[in-house]
Amino acid sequence: MTNLFILGGSGRLGRHVLARAAARGHYVRALVRNPEAVQAPAGVELVQGTPADIDDIRKAAQGSEAVISALNNSRASENPWAKPVSPPMFMTDVTRDTLTVMGEQNIRRIVVTSTQGAGDDWARINPVFRALIKRSTLKAAYDDHHGVDQIVRASDTDWTLARPVTLSNKPAGAPLRAAQAGTDKPGTRISRADVADFLLDTVEQGTWIHKAPLVWNTKG
Repeated sequence: MTNLFILGGSGRLGRHVLARAAARGHYVRALVRNPEAVQAPAGVELVQGTPADIDDIRKAAQGSEAVISALNNSRASENPWAKPVSPPMFMTDVTRDTLTVMGEQNIRRIVVTSTQGAGDDWARINPVFRALIKRSTLKAAYDDHHGVDQIVRASDTDWTLARPVTLSNKPAGAPLRAAQAGTDKPGTRISRADVADFLLDTVEQGTWIHKAPLVWNTKG
């Protein structure tokens, strides 16, 4: 059992992380703005606060052995031109503060949910999709992911940047593949539940340290 600190636990991916971490027997603390809106399973402690406040992060992270970030830079809908909901560089700012707190509290391990196309994977994504990103509000989200990628890599933590392909709401259990970008042709989708399992696997098994694997469901 590990004491885990979860960021983004109230989101569509984060709720899977909370549920599956508790099912595996971990003790979990999650920082959420409105605990009453989150149906947390037994074994999950919801700490009220905002990740935009470093003091709230300090409070929620106390006693943790590892951090999992399921944060996202949100928009009003899935439409590429939908209005951004999150502040500019929200994930980057929160991640920077989280890394600061980790240094203060001697927490070494962090697993961050990134995305396909972030950081050094940008040049590998489809040129048509890359052009869409540049012309739509997706650009703000990708700028944020690039920022997270940069500061995490520069940290002295035992980090992993997990880069799932397009997320779906399908049930967990489909075969999962993870590989360094450029070493294998990735599939097109992965369920959020399977991403949650992958994030937890990397913490439990100590795998993918200082790496940024793409993660997808295979067709098998």
